[in-house]
Amino acid sequence: MNDILVELSKIGIVPVVKIDDAKDAVPLADALIKGGLPCAEVTFRTAAAEEAISRMSKEFPEMLVGAGTVLTTEQVDRAVNAGAKFIVTPGFNAKVVKYCVDKNIPVTPGCPTTSDIEAAIELGLDVVKFFPAENLGGISMIKALAAPYVGIKFMPTGGINANNINSYLDCDKILACGGSWMVKDTLINAGKFDEIEALTKEAVTNMLGFKLAHLAINCEDEKQAKAVADMFTNAFNFAQNEIPVSYFCTSAIEVMKNNGRGTMGHIAIKTNYMDKAVAYLERKGVDLDYDSARYDEKGKMTFIYLKEEFGGFAVHLCLE
Repeated sequence: MNDILVELSKIGIVPVVKIDDAKDAVPLADALIKGGLPCAEVTFRTAAAEEAISRMSKEFPEMLVGAGTVLTTEQVDRAVNAGAKFIVTPGFNAKVVKYCVDKNIPVTPGCPTTSDIEAAIELGLDVVKFFPAENLGGISMIKALAAPYVGIKFMPTGGINANNINSYLDCDKILACGGSWMVKDTLINAGKFDEIEALTKEAVTNMLGFKLAHLAINCEDEKQAKAVADMFTNAFNFAQNEIPVSYFCTSAIEVMKNNGRGTMGHIAIKTNYMDKAVAYLERKGVDLDYDSARYDEKGKMTFIYLKEEFGGFAVHLCLE
C-alpha cells in the first residue's frame, strides 16, 4: 500500500473540505492540526481549491493535503502542482485513474460496484473510495462488496458522522473515513475556526475512545497484596479475582504481588484502535516504549507502555 494511504489509515478520519475563499485555508488547516487531524481532502468543486491546497501545503508541509472531486487529468496536474499528496475521485474514471497510477500519484477512485472494484484492481490499486456510503447501504454493503476482494480496503465518504463512524472503523476492510461534519462550509465561511477545532478534537476523542481500564497498585510481596485486596473487598464488597501476578478487585483495581512497572503502580488506558492511538500520541510528542509492546497472532499491536510516568504511575495502552 502507498505510504500516504498508510498514514491516512493511522489518522482514521479524513476531513472533506469545501473552501470558497483561499484565505480560509491556513486557519482551517491550523484548526484541523490542533484538533488532531493533520490531513484534509480539499474538493475541486470551487475556484479556490487549487490555491487553498497550495497555501495549506506551504504553511504546513507535514500535513497530508489531498484533492477530492477530481474529474480530469488537468485537475490532477493542477492539484499535484499545488502540493496535493493524494487524489480522490467521486467515481471510477479510467483515464484519470490510469494517469495517476502511471505518474505514481496516490489515487483513491470511487468504486461503488464490483465492476469498478475489479477495474481498480486491474490498475494495481488496493484502496478504493465508497461513495455515497450511507445512501448505498453503508457498512453492511461494504462488507458484502469486500467479501470476494480480500486485498481491497475502502475509504467510505458520504453520510459519515460522529454517530456512525466507529461502526465503519471497527471493520478491518476500512482504511479511513471521509467526513465533513466537523468542517461544514458554513463554519468555514463564518470564520468559526475555534468551533472547527473543538469539533475535530471531539471527533478524534470519540474515535479513539480513551478511557480508564484499570489502576494497578504496587505491593512489596504477595502477602501485602492480599491484605490490600482484602481491604477493598471488606470495605466495598468488591469481588476478588486472583491471577498469577496480582489480585483484581473488580476489573478497575489491580493489586500487584510485587513492585511492578511504575514507582507506585500503573494505569491502563483502553482505546478503540491501537494503531491510530499510537500515531495520535506520537504526533503529540508522547514517547512510547516499543520494547514493551505486545502483538496478536496477526502481528497487530495490542498493548504498549508510555515511557514517562504520570504522577508516579506507569501508563500503558490496551485494547481490552
